[in-house]
Amino acid sequence: MRYLVRRVLYALFVVWAAYTITWLLLFYLPGNSASMMISGAGADVDQQLLASLEARYGLDRPAYEQYFALLWQTVTGDLGTSIQLGVPVAVVVGGALPHTLALGGLALVLSVVLGFAIALLANTARATWLRNLLFALPSAFLSFPVFLTGLILIQVFAFNLHWLPAVGNTGFQSLILPALTSGIPASAAIAQVTTKSLWEYTHGSQATFLTARGVGRGRIVFAHGLRNAIIPAATIIGMSVGGILAGAVITETVFSRQGLGRVLQAGVVSQDVPVVQGVVIISALLFALANLAVDLVYPRIDPRIRLGIA
Repeated sequence: MRYLVRRVLYALFVVWAAYTITWLLLFYLPGNSASMMISGAGADVDQQLLASLEARYGLDRPAYEQYFALLWQTVTGDLGTSIQLGVPVAVVVGGALPHTLALGGLALVLSVVLGFAIALLANTARATWLRNLLFALPSAFLSFPVFLTGLILIQVFAFNLHWLPAVGNTGFQSLILPALTSGIPASAAIAQVTTKSLWEYTHGSQATFLTARGVGRGRIVFAHGLRNAIIPAATIIGMSVGGILAGAVITETVFSRQGLGRVLQAGVVSQDVPVVQGVVIISALLFALANLAVDLVYPRIDPRIRLGIA
């Protein structure tokens, strides 16, 4: 129970920290939502109108009052109203969230499958050239920018082969290329950690003992080494949720998808604090819940964690 309470408190701290840092960054940007609204209308800034809008949305209050008012509003479950759109933030975020969850969920599955596949093949391949290639593959994946990966996938699978659509939110097929774009960098991190863990185990004393008893390398890797590699890999999988959500802005822009990334981009450009804070809160919650789930799985994988030894 103490372990669970500590992890829950840590998750809450992550959400609060993300909320606070985002608010500070937006607050100290030049201008505010009211001035952006007036200038966006194509007119010179009318100081009287600006003052009226700032008073209406509470932007004329001291910084600490604005911060705690928004924080209390969020804690009570009210994400506020978009200053630019004039609709509840919950409606804006709720309309985009399913698209991002579908994209992120498929990207996470693909990253886990691809990452473990590379790690297992790298540690079981007999050909030296193939093993070296698989060991180098994660670094190559990480070296490619997300937008470049997306453009290459569009060129090959959409324009050249005509197998998958290049843009849009319609159907499962439209998810595949964006999910691959987000999943490939995440798979590289998973593959690197898992490959190293398996390599260290298969060249350790326990693997040497098993080999001397006639146990094959494949069984050593799959039946024994993989269990030892799951804990560091699980940590990376939990962290990958944050990376996938952070990359949603780029991925959804490249593939013209409507999701939290596009909503966040529009909110930052217009300095629509309630919208940006709403997206940040939801994203931080998803990240915290994913890592909390990983933390709760740890004791099932390694009993020493449950007993407080590790």
